[in-house]
Amino acid sequence: MAGAFPGRHAARTARRTLLPAACMARCTLQPAARASRRTVLRLAMGSACTLALAGCVRPGDRVLRFWAMGREGEVLGELLADFQREHPGLTVRVEQLPWTAAHEKLLTAFAGDATPDLAQLGNTWIAEFAALNALEPLKGWLDADRTIDPADYFGGIWRTNEIDGTESTTGRSRVDSPPSGGDLTRSVRSGDTLYGLPWYVDTRLLFYRRDLFARAGVQTMPDTWAGFTRALDALQRAGTPTPLLLPVQEYEPLLAFALQAEDLLLRDGRRFGNFRGAGFRAALQFYMERFARGHAPSTSGGEIANLWQEFGRGTFAAFISGPWNIGELDRRLPAALRESWSTATLPGPNGPGASTAGGASLVMFRRSRRHADAMRLVSYLSRPEVQLRFYALTGDMPPRRSAWASPSLAGDTRARAFAAQLERAKPSPAVPEWERIAQEMQLVATRAVAERWSIERATTTLDARVDAFLAKRRWMLERAARSGA
Repeated sequence: MAGAFPGRHAARTARRTLLPAACMARCTLQPAARASRRTVLRLAMGSACTLALAGCVRPGDRVLRFWAMGREGEVLGELLADFQREHPGLTVRVEQLPWTAAHEKLLTAFAGDATPDLAQLGNTWIAEFAALNALEPLKGWLDADRTIDPADYFGGIWRTNEIDGTESTTGRSRVDSPPSGGDLTRSVRSGDTLYGLPWYVDTRLLFYRRDLFARAGVQTMPDTWAGFTRALDALQRAGTPTPLLLPVQEYEPLLAFALQAEDLLLRDGRRFGNFRGAGFRAALQFYMERFARGHAPSTSGGEIANLWQEFGRGTFAAFISGPWNIGELDRRLPAALRESWSTATLPGPNGPGASTAGGASLVMFRRSRRHADAMRLVSYLSRPEVQLRFYALTGDMPPRRSAWASPSLAGDTRARAFAAQLERAKPSPAVPEWERIAQEMQLVATRAVAERWSIERATTTLDARVDAFLAKRRWMLERAARSGA
């Protein structure tokens, strides 16, 4: 999630888009001259987002349907003007979807053979839609494009878009083929298949009050679990009773600690849980100790009336979150406190730690008849200079390293910590069941904290539940193996 970004989107102010009346008579979604006034109003209300960003379609134009979510969908109109000048015969029709409804609408569209040409997709959803054979493999298109260099992308983020070729059935598109030089035919045993291109990135790291850490004698953020534990102890002695906010309903902090281990979270070809493995056990132990030692209160985020206000008051000195909170803290903290906080990469067991590889990707749907046009738009949105404009409009961080050379990012010390963390971002297991597994992981951890379960009980319980979630996956893979024998 990736696929879902509740904290990120809850933090933003909802906005409404006005329907441009001048376009209504000429837009192709409704024949205004023949429609009743009630019909026109109903269409205007139901399709305002689509109309506002699509502009008017000229006769003979090729129309490209693009589904985008949240704030990203709102700002696309500002990004697409240059693209449409470069491609005067191509009109991009953007439909905005709320994140809360996007997953269901995409599945409904797939079932009804009504998917768009391309879409923004949370990167934890890619495995699910690839398993449905809904997505177009991109390698051949990228080979032909030659403007997109995979080495320019943060490696962990790039890997969230790759699905193990032994588990996916892919083939040549039925309508559009890549230009000469690219081949989409992939053997089911030829390795990973690329289904998405990172559009923006998200990871988790520490936001902390530099002044409170300094008062406790901690001048530099420790990069190991042991050092971070000592820093929290020092903060308690200096007058911050619960220095770390670690909301028990958020799975990302525990997942980040778990990804720092060498062990995989799923074993045997992602057929079974591996939560009893040494890596996750150590991560869970570190996580639960923060509550047991009073470093973090056993609360949910909902029990904190105002995160930014309490952070400013010094109720806690650190919390783990994503890039959107750079802007939120700048806007919400008093001017006297704006230089009192900073960001730092997560500590790890023995040195700087890994974190999550979140964000959203651009995908093309297999059923589209506009793959070549869709790839033109994907390529345009992937240009470093366009990604920087996107960052300025949304705060969404770019996935290409070359974009980070810009002064707007390279000169921002708080943003630079995200660049360092992204170099150590690691993808979650690429299985359709992952979001359900992640939620179960946090439910078990929450109960383990509240009821003081042993590590053995928590990990055994979690493995049993995850194995049940993966039962259908095992059956499908075993059936595919028998069929191929």
